[in-house]
Amino acid sequence: MSNQSGIQELMAAETRASQIVAEARMARGDRMKQAKTDAQELIDAYRGEKQEEFNNRVLAAGGSGGSASAKLQAETNNEIQIMQGQFQRNAQKAVDVLLSKCCEVSLEVPSARVRSTQKQYGDL
Repeated sequence: MSNQSGIQELMAAETRASQIVAEARMARGDRMKQAKTDAQELIDAYRGEKQEEFNNRVLAAGGSGGSASAKLQAETNNEIQIMQGQFQRNAQKAVDVLLSKCCEVSLEVPSARVRSTQKQYGDL
């Protein structure tokens, strides 16, 4: 009977060891989740601090950047006008090229097509 009781003790010890390992894994998972939460809080705080610092620098450098924005808007409008002029000058040329290519029909049968047809149906 001591053999049977030894086996039962081993099985009980193995079960307990499995429980300990499972508890350790769960505790590790909880610690990882808590660390992730803490890290995200630190990141958010740092991001907020840097955003505030950036906003202060923007305000100190001249407000909302109105002059830079107006300059950029003027440059953009100028480029748009240039592109529209180019479009007006080249639109008819593009239409003419497209029409010439669409209306140009070649009545010749390509030699590769002739060879493949001869190969498929034999020489007639």
